Amino acid sequence: MPKVKTNKSASKRFKVTTKGKVLYTHAGKRHNLENMSPKRKRNASSPDELSERDTKHILRLLGKR
Repeated sequence: MPKVKTNKSASKRFKVTTKGKVLYTHAGKRHNLENMSPKRKRNASSPDELSERDTKHILRLLGKR
């Protein structure tokens, strides 16, 4: 049986917690930050949990399931 390869682009974008939840970072924090409201910047800087439906797909890409 061959090894399961990890999808490298998915491994750079998502992080799996110890309980199996998948975290991702919001888009839009690279440039043009002076045009954003502070509330929008603050909400984009914190990682968020992926939905359960997408979690199954991402875990398969990461070779966890």
